[in-house]
Amino acid sequence: MAEESTGFLARLKQHHIYRVAAWYGATVAVLIQVVARAFPYFGWVAAVPAVIIILIAGFPVAIVLAWLLVKPMDSASQSVWQKRHWKLGAVVVPIVIAAVVVSGYFALGFSERRAQRLANASAAVSAVPAKSIAVLPFENLSGDKDNAYFANGMQDLILTKLALIGDLKVISRTSTEKYASHPDNLKSIAQQLGVATILEGSVQKAGNQVLIDVQLIDARSDTHLWAQAYPRTLDNIFGVEGEVAQSIADALKAKLSPDDSARVAAIPTQNPQAYDLYLRALAHFNLADDQYALTRTEMPPAIELLQQALQKDPDFALADALLGQAQMYRYFFGGDRSDARLQASKDATDRALHLQPDLGQAHLARALYWYWGFRDYARAQGELALARKTLPHDAQVESYEAAIARRQGRWQQALDGFGQALAYDPRNSQSEFEIAQTYAVQRRYAEADRGYAHATELSLDPTLSIGRQAWNTVIWRGDLVPLRTWLAGLPPGSSERLNSNQYYFNLGWLGRDFAAAAQAARESKSTEWNATNGNTVLPRRLYLAWALAAAGDRAGAAALYRALHTEAEAAARERPGDWDRHLALGFTAAGLGMKDEALREGRKAAELLPIDRDAFAGPEVLSYIARIDVRVGANDQAIALLQKLSAIPAGLWVSPALLQLDPVWDPLRKDPRFQALLQ
Repeated sequence: MAEESTGFLARLKQHHIYRVAAWYGATVAVLIQVVARAFPYFGWVAAVPAVIIILIAGFPVAIVLAWLLVKPMDSASQSVWQKRHWKLGAVVVPIVIAAVVVSGYFALGFSERRAQRLANASAAVSAVPAKSIAVLPFENLSGDKDNAYFANGMQDLILTKLALIGDLKVISRTSTEKYASHPDNLKSIAQQLGVATILEGSVQKAGNQVLIDVQLIDARSDTHLWAQAYPRTLDNIFGVEGEVAQSIADALKAKLSPDDSARVAAIPTQNPQAYDLYLRALAHFNLADDQYALTRTEMPPAIELLQQALQKDPDFALADALLGQAQMYRYFFGGDRSDARLQASKDATDRALHLQPDLGQAHLARALYWYWGFRDYARAQGELALARKTLPHDAQVESYEAAIARRQGRWQQALDGFGQALAYDPRNSQSEFEIAQTYAVQRRYAEADRGYAHATELSLDPTLSIGRQAWNTVIWRGDLVPLRTWLAGLPPGSSERLNSNQYYFNLGWLGRDFAAAAQAARESKSTEWNATNGNTVLPRRLYLAWALAAAGDRAGAAALYRALHTEAEAAARERPGDWDRHLALGFTAAGLGMKDEALREGRKAAELLPIDRDAFAGPEVLSYIARIDVRVGANDQAIALLQKLSAIPAGLWVSPALLQLDPVWDPLRKDPRFQALLQ
């Protein structure tokens, strides 16, 4: 036994473990003194105990490494070891010490950062105002599932009333619609939305009888603050939303001015049929408001139902205000850029403001009239200021203000404004999409990609949001795979498929599958197509003519160009101030080989919407003019425009990746000036 012990000690000596232990102990003693004196100087007081513990814990690590790295040897090899291997053994200690100190520092840094994040989260929770509320979707307890519109409408009307109370922070509908009506994790939802209280509700409608049951919950303590059931008939349901809003204000001790009280108590209509038609219209309007691509399918029935409601009650100001907005959506996103559509919006808003001059929703509609209809930003901002007086925490007001800043080239103000809209509506995918668009136009594609991805996460129906992100990848990297994958997964006959025909066209066009592009243009039911990532509206058959010409069907393309040219001439005469119509006329003239007319109409469009009038859509118009130029052989002019667009925020329409992919630029590819743009 003694011999074994002596042998083990001899092996320790052969591995020079004693020397490593001595080196390690001496070095650690010095380092402890350094850490104790130096770390406080840098403000790392909290790191001192952890680093000392790690240094001490590193002792067995140093011993093991010395044992593994320093091989035992006989006496004849000692001189060689001293010259070569002792150097290796001596390095073990400082390496281990440095490793443990650095790892300790970073581990502590991570710990401190995590603690800071927790502290920030705690501070954020404590900073949530007590007078803040989110209204979750109301549960439809009716036997008929078709009555879901009624439950959703009641939630929306109560939200509308609560939003009138300036002393309350109210989260918008778009942030709450993805949650369940009665979720288990109220505290977590409240933290996500930045509110202290949650309103849950249910609606049961059977024939003429309606039961509305609501309860206000303090999400922080999971206690009920107030609850009430409202049994009503459709003949006396009017004003329930005002009663609920007033009771919530009382429960949260919110202060109401006399004007606030009057607006909350006001009854929008006393006609049960008009009331029901309004709620039905609201369901369609909200779908299009959440996804602009659905405007063509959802706004027409919304408009028809609102018009029916106003026939039942011509004094229904809230219905007229919503009608004014719906008409502008049809104008801007629905392809109907007609004077008649503008006038319809103005007439509806005029009626609403005549009946109720301080109606915030009517001022919001009038702001869209001046903004989308005329690019008259000053008047639009004036209307938004009036809307803000009665809608103090409305995300749409802030979003439109931000969009106007973007049109004026105030990019950071636009980002800040969309961020403010998110503060009022933190789960709104549309605001995230607008932020992504603002980054993309500045060619900040990585940040845009994150914005599109976040919009997809937030969206109740992420299908179209996925397409937007895939299109950003095309512009950014020239990669068609995500777009192709997304389109392949859209179910035939679905609304998403029908609303994505232009994406199918783009995939075929950029992939040089012109037959597929032509097929996508034929399948679309729309007469007009909005630009994929912009505001330009052109005839859908114009895209078909491009695809046919590229596929070699010149006769078919020429026939389309002739018919479209006649229509475009009439449209431009009808609205000579509409740049889109001059672009359409320029493209059809180019298709017919009428170079002078094509160039003239293109320049006319640029005069009508110059960049200093619209920093967002002005470059888009120039990108289309460059396409007209190259189609008629004006290559120098096309390159000059592309050079200009490559030097300014125009990243949604001109990027190296798009220039590389798009067949329209084939006539320019050998030009050194164009090749330089691909860099």
